[in-house]
This record gives sequence, structure tokens and C-alpha cells, in this order.
Amino acid sequence: MRVGVIGAGAVGGVIAALLDRAGHDVEVTARGEHLAAIRKSGLRLSGGWGEHVAVVEAADLLTRAPELVIVATKAQDATAAIRDNIRLLRGIPVLIVQNGLDGVSAAAAASPRSDVVGALATFAASYLSPGEVSVTTPGPTYLGVTGDDDVPARYIARILAEVMPTVVISNFAGAQWTKLIINQVNALPAITGLSVQEVVQHPGLRRLMTASLREAVRIGRASRVRFEKLQGLGRRTLWWFSVLPLWAGEALPRLMARRMGRVPNPGSTLQSIRRGQATEIDYLNGAVVRAAEAIGREAPVNALLVELVHEVEESGRFLTPDEVLSRSRRTP
Repeated sequence: MRVGVIGAGAVGGVIAALLDRAGHDVEVTARGEHLAAIRKSGLRLSGGWGEHVAVVEAADLLTRAPELVIVATKAQDATAAIRDNIRLLRGIPVLIVQNGLDGVSAAAAASPRSDVVGALATFAASYLSPGEVSVTTPGPTYLGVTGDDDVPARYIARILAEVMPTVVISNFAGAQWTKLIINQVNALPAITGLSVQEVVQHPGLRRLMTASLREAVRIGRASRVRFEKLQGLGRRTLWWFSVLPLWAGEALPRLMARRMGRVPNPGSTLQSIRRGQATEIDYLNGAVVRAAEAIGREAPVNALLVELVHEVEESGRFLTPDEVLSRSRRTP
């Protein structure tokens, strides 16, 4: 099958390499040094799903009509990326692999003639260097059914299931919220330059991460979200977490870090900062802030983390744990 992957970064690059290894005809979009490296030496995959060098077509835009398009850009870039490639997307199934809550609706608006299916990747992937991506923690990809028509999701799932664990779920909105909770581990590494595991090992940072997690779960519950179970997190676990004392809730980030294994996981937000790219923090912790505002509440911990990530983006300087904790004490 001819597959176009728009955004061959960490997640998109892994998917593209796996599809190429399975014999699909893959074209990817990339930019700068990453694009040059893929053209010269292929797209190199390593880590939890084995090693492979994918020799794929690569350009800054798709150049040929695919039979399936996978959009794996950062959330803030997805709409523009779809519009830039729209001449080849009309009538083609589009899978949007994205964090946050708005990916499917934004993609459907940008490509209204396509069957748009949402996906959540729970495997952890890293962009090692131009042309090289690695799976640091394997995990399934969840495809979402919107409305009563599950045919597009099941069609795409059959293709992806050839190369990676793939699950179709009906409660995709609940899954997006659970993934939003999981993605709470991203902000503090981006602020401090530490791995997720190092953040969780630090008592003060672990407490702050726990506070942001609990705040997000409480906002979700107040918004009447029915959390879907992902990576062991479901409605019952998250309900208990939201009512436990803060010190007891620290068991959750410990568990999340332990499941990542020993390979240092920088998180996607820190990876963006290291590459000098804009992060998608406004679609992660920022989504919690907007959800709180929508029901007349506040999310001060998440708002602080958004502010600090943007500060690091602008200054190019990571904050020390003491600086972060000092700023957090001023949060109401």
C-alpha cells in the first residue's frame, strides 16, 4: 500500500520505518537536516521494536497520491500541514496521531472530504539525531471511533496491526483525556532539562508533578469525562488518585516512570526544546487550563507549567529544581 506520513519525527518516523519494513510503499515529509539525512542514508529505527533502515521517499511535502495518510506532526502544526498537502488528501483516509483534545476535529475541518480517524500512540519514541529515531518503551496505538461509523478506524487498524500493537476503541474522547493525564510527565523535563525518571526521583519535582496530575484529573472529572483505560490508568484508578492526599498520590508518577524502564525518557516536549522547535505545551497542560476555564474553574498548577515551558523556550535556559519549586510556591 502507498502510505504518506506527514511529520516523520519521533512518532511518525517510527511508524514510517515499521510500515516500510512490512513492505509498504512509504513517503514521508520532513525538514532541514532530518530531511537531508533521510534522503542520503534512509530513516534509521532502533530500540524496542528492533532495528531497520527504511529507504523511503522524502520531501518537505507529499509528491504522490497515497492510499492512506498518517499525520504525526506536533499539534500546533497539524492544520497547516494538512492544508499544505490537501491536493493529495481529498477522499483519502487520514489518521491523525496527536496529543491533546482537538486533533480529530481540526483535521476534519482542514480536510473535510477525508475519513479522519484519531490515534493515540502510547509507545515512547525519541528523535536521536537527523535520520534516526528510537523506540524507548513499546506500547499500543489506540484508534478512535467517532460517531457510529467504525469502518474507517477498523480499516486503518488492520494495516497498522501488521507492524505494531493496535487497538480500536469507541470512547476516544475518554482515551484522549487519559492520554492527556499521561502526558503530564512532559512539562517538568522540558523546564529542567532532566529525564522523566530524574524528575520523578526528585522529591520536590515529584510532588509538583503529582499536583499537576491530580489537578488535571479533577478538571476532567468535573467536566464529566469518562476516562478510558490506557496503560493501566482508568476511571477507578484515576478517581482514587484524585481524592488521595498529595503524598499518597506520588505513587502514580513513580509507577509511570517505572513503566518507562531504565532508558532515560526525555519526553516529547523536552525533545522539541532541544531541537529549537516550538513545543505543544499549549495542547497538553494548556488543554487542562482551557478545560478548567470552560467550566468556570482554574488550573493554577498547569497554568504555571505552561508559563515555565514558554519561558524556557524563549530564554533557552533550563531552570534548576530549586527555581521551579520556588516559583511553584507562589501558585495559589
